Amino acid sequence: MLKKILQKTIYALFTVLGVVTVIFFLFSVLPGDPAQMMLGQNETQEQLKLQKEKYGFDKSIDQQYLYYINDLSPISWHSSDKVDFTFFEEDKYTGTQLISFFDGAIFLKTPYLRTSFQRQDQKVLNIIKQTLPNTAILAISSILIALIIGIILGIISALQKDTWIDKSIQVFSTFGMSLPSFFSAILAAWLFGYVLKEYTGLNMTGNLYELDDFGEKKIFHFKNLILPAFVLGIRPLAVVVQLMRSSLLEVFQQDYIRTARAKGLNSYSVIMNHSLKNALNPVVTAISGWFASMLAGAVFVEYIFGWNGIGKEIVDALNTLDLPIIMGAVLTIAIIFIIINILVDIIYKLLDPRI
Repeated sequence: MLKKILQKTIYALFTVLGVVTVIFFLFSVLPGDPAQMMLGQNETQEQLKLQKEKYGFDKSIDQQYLYYINDLSPISWHSSDKVDFTFFEEDKYTGTQLISFFDGAIFLKTPYLRTSFQRQDQKVLNIIKQTLPNTAILAISSILIALIIGIILGIISALQKDTWIDKSIQVFSTFGMSLPSFFSAILAAWLFGYVLKEYTGLNMTGNLYELDDFGEKKIFHFKNLILPAFVLGIRPLAVVVQLMRSSLLEVFQQDYIRTARAKGLNSYSVIMNHSLKNALNPVVTAISGWFASMLAGAVFVEYIFGWNGIGKEIVDALNTLDLPIIMGAVLTIAIIFIIINILVDIIYKLLDPRI
């Protein structure tokens, strides 16, 4: 087990390096001058030169790539020359010196995702720290809705195979899979947050925490989570229903299930003690992928509901061409994908030791 996790970790490191490389060169070939974007229309040549030197834009593309890798790496080399781009400035980096050389040192530091082009040198890492938890809460809530309701409906559908109940559930799940998130978000916001607001009490937009009228105290608003979580959970819920039904019907055909029924065990005992665990493998596979994609795919839902998460942050950054935020957010989501894949392998082992 440990050997498998170690192999996955090494593979993950190379995958992250590949993702970083693709992200860097993809955004490096975009038209426009990043230094000019930050300064605006009234810049002077001297200001432009200083800005390029500050962010390393005056270097060749291969040097910029090495600088970017060095900034992202938790173990990095930094020059002792204060004029050098890699000099360890305390307002840029947070870390501890490990080994000192005659012209520099190796540091253990927090990965540096650069600073925003549009937000007065605000660190991208701080922006992600502020928005990622909101997206995580939304994604976890959506997955729980999908899992709880999806597994229950899947079990009912399998037990009521070919009846009107089974067919009704299948129609619902098919409709849920074919419904785009952005359309269902607009429809739900309009219907439950506007037309039926008097009865539901829900808002069209809002965050989990909002400031009071004096701007001093944060107020918890659970109701603002209901609509975006439900909308984001519709499609994975439909997938879980289909997978749970198919997997259970396949497990029901196994010899050990026939033996359990022959012993006189009731349906509840057969499902909970013998069938459910083995039927969950395809569900775990689907949910792991959906959970990771929700962190990226929540873009439309967050933007429509005004939910202050990483998806809305990406949209705002795209509108202003704030490349460091886009690159940092995409890299963060990619790393989350990789971590979830490793965790899923561990869960597989716990669910079915034969894997």
